Amino acid sequence: MDKKSDCKSRGASVSDAVYGLGFLGAVIYYLANATSIWMGLIGIIKAIFWPAFVVYGLLKFLGL
Repeated sequence: MDKKSDCKSRGASVSDAVYGLGFLGAVIYYLANATSIWMGLIGIIKAIFWPAFVVYGLLKFLGL
């Protein structure tokens, strides 16, 4: 394997790990604060899309 493809595969696995840890943290947070089964299910859906919420909040904060 050449060095270019090796770097690409390592970069992808790091970003996957960061997303995975963020997902687990979000699931734990939302489930711990859920007051009903429906809020827990909505929390799982929110945990899947947490990066979109972060980017939206950042752009809103920056006024873009």
